[in-house]
Amino acid sequence: MSDPRARSIRIRGGQRLEGEVTIGGSKNLALPALTAALLTSEACIFDNVPCIEDTRTMLRLLKAVGASVDPNPDDPAFLTDLRAHKRVKVHAPDISTTDLPINLATAMRASFLAVGPLLARSGRASAPPPGGDLIGARPLDVAIRSLRAMGAKIEEHSGERVVLAADRLTGTQLYLDYPSHTGTETLLMAASLASGTTTIINAACEPEVIAFGNMLIRMGANIRGLGSPHVTVEGVSRLKGAYETILPDRLVAGTYAIGAVITGGELIVRNVRAADMLPVTQKLREAGATVFVDDGSEVMFVRGGGALRAVDVQALPFPGFPTDQQAVFAVLLTQAEGISRIHERVFENRLRYTEDLNRMGADIRIDELGVRAEIAGPTRLRGEEVAALDIRAGAALVLAGLIAEGETVITDTGHLDRGYEALVPTLRSLGAEIIESGVGDLGLVHA
Repeated sequence: MSDPRARSIRIRGGQRLEGEVTIGGSKNLALPALTAALLTSEACIFDNVPCIEDTRTMLRLLKAVGASVDPNPDDPAFLTDLRAHKRVKVHAPDISTTDLPINLATAMRASFLAVGPLLARSGRASAPPPGGDLIGARPLDVAIRSLRAMGAKIEEHSGERVVLAADRLTGTQLYLDYPSHTGTETLLMAASLASGTTTIINAACEPEVIAFGNMLIRMGANIRGLGSPHVTVEGVSRLKGAYETILPDRLVAGTYAIGAVITGGELIVRNVRAADMLPVTQKLREAGATVFVDDGSEVMFVRGGGALRAVDVQALPFPGFPTDQQAVFAVLLTQAEGISRIHERVFENRLRYTEDLNRMGADIRIDELGVRAEIAGPTRLRGEEVAALDIRAGAALVLAGLIAEGETVITDTGHLDRGYEALVPTLRSLGAEIIESGVGDLGLVHA
């Protein structure tokens, strides 16, 4: 991946988003699903795989530990093949190494997912502290403590690497201090090949976790209670290959829907699941937007243009309002009449983007703990030069630029490639005046 600081986006605000957009596969399902291919010696095939930088990083990581990957993420034709077919085949008949390479593992937090299947299948896993967005502490200790409770020994635990080993993991009762979706997915994989019964209490209930658990069941795992905080896994001796279609990305869908509302536009969003979108669609309606969702045809219609009302939002694990949507929703609240409040209850550093929104003219006050925001509106935003701190903060600044007076320049935008497929050309096709300069490995846009 190229240095994200070499990337920038320029937006001239004032254009409505209108037309249709089709939502691709979910990043938060694709990454654990691809990793689960390490659990079996049989081939796994995945459809509707998102063409984003995190996908390529995960595929490179799987290849580095011995899996064959088609299309090859290191091949110049990789992007062409993935965009055209959205299909990936991963086959790991043998694990050549259980050491996750530092350059790939530190590129994203989801790399830690590989620890579960490597430990369960090969008896050892070695990983550096994962990287990714700087949005606060993520409870990876939840997974490490749980793996230790299942019999894994820590052979090394330093600031540079964690090494876990176990002849075979043993099922036990696990209590998660926090319902981490990454932790839950890691433990589902580990428990599937463990000896005996594992119970996961306070498990994550996100739609992606449910879909992932169901995929493991189709591979031969014995899992009960998906979608509830109490999940039981009976270990089996082996798993078979998988064929999985990645469900649509509700976070990308929400971003486009919010963009249509704040610009006074009208958008048809295809390939969405009504139940997954409920927290966002309910808040959009509460704020005054027009939203219809047809679950049978997986189509959502969104329209703005009317006066927006202040609302309160609490970012919580599903079915609460998604933490990955509070930044883009905050942009909408800058245009709402009255005082809105956001309480970020997942990550402690996720309100840093508000500093840039204030530079653009927003009126946002943060409490001393940095987890509550009070937003007064409506305010007129103006174009400024700002920086994308992470994937979702970057998306929020893009939406702010769509309604700001004058030109907005957003730097460090390579982060957006990690979670949004072709964001800039898609917005341009919907009427936005937006260009991107600098090209990373994904080569999504040339200025």
